[in-house]
Amino acid sequence: MLSFKSLKDGRVLTETGTPEEANLLSSSIRDECRNDLEVTVPKLRNPRMVICNVPQDINVENLEETILIQNPELGLIQGDTVARLSYRTKRGLINMVIEVCSGTRKKLLQTKLKLGWLIYSADDYLVARRCFKCSRLNLLNFNHRHQDCRGEETCPLCAGEHKVKECTAPTAHYKCIV
Repeated sequence: MLSFKSLKDGRVLTETGTPEEANLLSSSIRDECRNDLEVTVPKLRNPRMVICNVPQDINVENLEETILIQNPELGLIQGDTVARLSYRTKRGLINMVIEVCSGTRKKLLQTKLKLGWLIYSADDYLVARRCFKCSRLNLLNFNHRHQDCRGEETCPLCAGEHKVKECTAPTAHYKCIV
């Protein structure tokens, strides 16, 4: 199975049925059109997971080592978990985002993690992106961006027809856009 799609910037996106077909197609394009065309085969990204309410003494630099030392029953090796970022919640708690391979993800979803003196669970880290213009999620296309938006300017706080920077509504008048 082979399908083509032309993109707005002049590139061509080609979809194949198997990775072998993709490698065969990319090598034949490179052979035929040596310097005229650039071929890139995208790689799959590893899933990201979030660990909520992590202790203050654990940070991005020492999280992987802490997971390996305190959870030997998982059979993880160096590089299976990579700490990507940490962020504070509104309540001041720290959440850590880690990137793992698919096998490690399955293990972490089925078991609990020991960090410090407490036990934590890891969940999938999902981020829904909003358009900065109309403030809506396009349910059919999660890559809905303000450059591609056909909607009207909408404030995400009060649903008014102005930018969020210009919003003067008190918090009691905030409402959902949908």
